[in-house]
Amino acid sequence: MNTIYSRIEHARTADAVVRQIEGLILEGVLRDGDRLPGERELASQMDVSRPILRDALKALEGRGLLVTRQGGGTYVANIVGEVFAKPMRELIATHAKATADYLEYRREIEAVAAEMAARRATEADKALLGGIIARMEHAHATADFETEVEIDAEFHNAVGECAHNFVLLHTLRSCYRLLADGVFYSRARIYDLPGAREELLSQHRAIFLAIRDGDPTAARLAAVAHIAYVEKASAEAERTGEWERIAKLRLHQRSAERTGRRQTRRPAAAGS
Repeated sequence: MNTIYSRIEHARTADAVVRQIEGLILEGVLRDGDRLPGERELASQMDVSRPILRDALKALEGRGLLVTRQGGGTYVANIVGEVFAKPMRELIATHAKATADYLEYRREIEAVAAEMAARRATEADKALLGGIIARMEHAHATADFETEVEIDAEFHNAVGECAHNFVLLHTLRSCYRLLADGVFYSRARIYDLPGAREELLSQHRAIFLAIRDGDPTAARLAAVAHIAYVEKASAEAERTGEWERIAKLRLHQRSAERTGRRQTRRPAAAGS
């Protein structure tokens, strides 16, 4: 049976179990919210006694790495957390410069991630990225817009994983969480722009191909070009959204004016 957990060959102690699970969390194999196998199954996979496993899980839970949920089950805790507290998120959401700074930051950090991924990605990493791109292409071909947006975020997370630097990985995950929470620009609105879906798919392919081919320079350039496009599209989407808001106000006003004119003419007609 395939499993991410491995047999503990020598000292079968709670510390050895703790170190293995810590490593899986640190390297991003286990993510926030992932459920661990049941006690019996996990003890069997790691080849340790259930009392040793219980001690290890209790220690990890005490350190805030695991959490036991009501109804049963042990899960990876939300260890990435929030970059900013709620008051700061609400503050930056109302200032355009925050979005510009966020995209500038992403442009630099994703360029590094893509370059490192092109140098370090294993065959398994490349297979993972290839599978994500295939699903992205299928969602695009079937006009499954919501899935395409979800896979967009999954792809960027996977590139961070392929860089094999756990500090970079968890920094990126925290960064993308802000985006998923809608603190900055709307990915959905960008995807609605004419030609945007085709352009974004092409950019994601370019990043993948550079990583697959082990070309760090091309990977960096593709990542930078992608975020540069997102910057431009974000500004355009913002303008388009404002234009739509104003157009709706005008339409509402004209409709109200026509209704008012019809109402003022009716009494005159009745009295003639």
